[in-house]
Amino acid sequence: MVSSGSDPAPMIGVTTYLERAQQGVWDVRAAFLPEQYLTGVTDAGGIALLLPPQDPASAEAAIAGMDGLILSGGADVAPELYGEERHPLTDPARVDRDAWELALFRAAERRRIPVLAICRGLQLVNVARGGTLQQHLPETLGTERYRLGGGVFAENDIEVADDTALAGVLGAGDVRVHSYHHQGIDRLGEGLVAAAHSDDGLVQAFVDTSAGHVVGIQWHPEENAEDRRLFEDLVSQARAYAAERKEDAR
Repeated sequence: MVSSGSDPAPMIGVTTYLERAQQGVWDVRAAFLPEQYLTGVTDAGGIALLLPPQDPASAEAAIAGMDGLILSGGADVAPELYGEERHPLTDPARVDRDAWELALFRAAERRRIPVLAICRGLQLVNVARGGTLQQHLPETLGTERYRLGGGVFAENDIEVADDTALAGVLGAGDVRVHSYHHQGIDRLGEGLVAAAHSDDGLVQAFVDTSAGHVVGIQWHPEENAEDRRLFEDLVSQARAYAAERKEDAR
């Protein structure tokens, strides 16, 4: 999708990792994000802008220039944020990402900026809304189906519920998705409506249209280069948001 001069491409902020990386003689901490997220945005007609972890106090200023926000995947959300003791297999706390992305999401909520929350992002939004997580699905559900390990994405079938915003994007019924997670939603947060489940009862997606446009998905749509519908939906929502903001400024 290519935008015209009268229909500028919306700016989509994408959260990133801040990890140790090596390139040539350099061995430093660096902002890092798999390219698939970027191509998901650009294939859909948006412009991707990276948002690495930094001072949460700057989140409001950072989000002010965005038309949409993607909360990307990554390490587990700290269980201390939802009042639970740490499971032995929960990832070490990433205080920088948790604080930064919570601040970004709350700033996006205040401005009603469209949000697509992917995997960890879904979990973070659920926690931000007062929900809780299952910290190790193989223990609670008795299955390893969602994380094969070794960087190999599992493929799972989920069922999208009728009469939800997600059904308007993907259609209702069965959808094949790419999974890589060992945690999942336990109790849904305030205002979030389950929009898809897997056959073991795990919530695989939620929506909230009461505070802007928020879609959370437990899978990784960036891994499916042939299906950009979720990115296209976000870019479409972001374009509408940008147009409304421009109109309000007149």
